[in-house]
Amino acid sequence: MNRRITLVNSLDRTRDWCLSLNAPNRIVFAASFKILLFAIEDALSKYGHDVERVIIDRTATAADYLDLLSRVSTKFAGDLLFICDEERAYLSSIARGGDRVLYPLDERDLRFYLETHGLVASSSVAAA
Repeated sequence: MNRRITLVNSLDRTRDWCLSLNAPNRIVFAASFKILLFAIEDALSKYGHDVERVIIDRTATAADYLDLLSRVSTKFAGDLLFICDEERAYLSSIARGGDRVLYPLDERDLRFYLETHGLVASSSVAAA
């Protein structure tokens, strides 16, 4: 199975990331926030468009995230998800016209995004 890559830079490994060989995405953990831009550029030049998204999970400031958004190549069409804490996140994605847009996400939106893309185990709906 040819799986797209999700680059993750996480504060810790407390999320229930789907890391099995059967998972729809191949999650690769980046050692630090600072190497993400280089990893994205490297992926574009060496591996085509194999990186589908980048997730910054509580390892950077809002200013760091904006700096990354301003410097990422326009050739990168993947999502850039910045998780501030368990209640707030921001998603930068390519819109229909090809420009980047920024969406604020609350706790439910974040969980929905992570579950929908098969990045974390689904939570039970019966408990809600």
